[in-house]
Amino acid sequence: MERRSLGGAGFDVSTLALGTMMFGAWGNPDIAECTEMVDVALDAGITTFDTADIYDFGRSEEILGEALRGRRAGVRIATKFGNMMGDDPSRRGGSARWVRQAVDDSLRRLQIDHIDLYQMHRPDPDVDISETLGALDELVIAGKVGAVGTSCFPPELIVESHWAAERQGVNAPRCEQPPYSVFCRGVERAVLPTCRKYGMGVMVWAPLNGGWLTGKYRDTAEAPDGSRAQRQPHHFDHGGPWRARKMDLVEQLASIADHAGVSLTGLALGFVLAHPSVSAALIGPRTPAQLRDLITAGQTRLDDATLAAIDAAVAPGTDINPADAGYTPAALDPTRLRA
Repeated sequence: MERRSLGGAGFDVSTLALGTMMFGAWGNPDIAECTEMVDVALDAGITTFDTADIYDFGRSEEILGEALRGRRAGVRIATKFGNMMGDDPSRRGGSARWVRQAVDDSLRRLQIDHIDLYQMHRPDPDVDISETLGALDELVIAGKVGAVGTSCFPPELIVESHWAAERQGVNAPRCEQPPYSVFCRGVERAVLPTCRKYGMGVMVWAPLNGGWLTGKYRDTAEAPDGSRAQRQPHHFDHGGPWRARKMDLVEQLASIADHAGVSLTGLALGFVLAHPSVSAALIGPRTPAQLRDLITAGQTRLDDATLAAIDAAVAPGTDINPADAGYTPAALDPTRLRA
């Protein structure tokens, strides 16, 4: 498994990182299968595991922590904070109070004393980023966190974070985690160039666009049993104006993959890993069989002609469905629009 530097974080990551959002009730509650996925990942040379406190409200962290118990050496663990944990609105956000509590909760669930990469899951419009960065810096100094990062931050907030860190003399974000795929290329416009300018690593999520780029959902075929299209039908909304476009593009991309002699999944993973700003692609399988297929596909590397064919099908900087961007600015929230 290839490894790449994670920007200024001070360590490298495997180009495929195992995302564990599916560990628990959100995907696979079978503990034995989740543990098997960790085993398969480690055997394949995957060194990087990403989770979040919000995934099944802490259960994902617990399962991952138990699966990795006694196997911490050489492993990089990343987790995230910020989304609301349950019904209590005080258990969320970027306040210093919550950062301090959330990290201790995650450390306990993961059964570790040090998180390699601690990421703010989404921007918090109600807390000055300087407060959040100050609290995160305390965690780095205390040895609870190795590096801090962001997820789904627009470029202007990435810049603001670095400016605020410089003013305060604290640790700046060393990694950004945005959505990125052939169908969701909006980050190419400014997010990825901004990360490169500030020397940040990038771990991208949804490289298969939530299953669209596996080839499972083509034409009018029924969704396979247990697939995401069955579990989360809104992601494949039949009424969405973008759905027909994605269906058409899947056929075009399948043809490009055939011509290149690779699978559609391999094409999708090879595409995101070809970007010079990308350190790793997060894969989020639900079963060990899916993981094994993804590990094989993740070794695909594309030539310039194939990448050019993808660009001709989906123009650089394009999001087929704007909702795939993963974050809506607070200013566009209807409750804040004219407040």
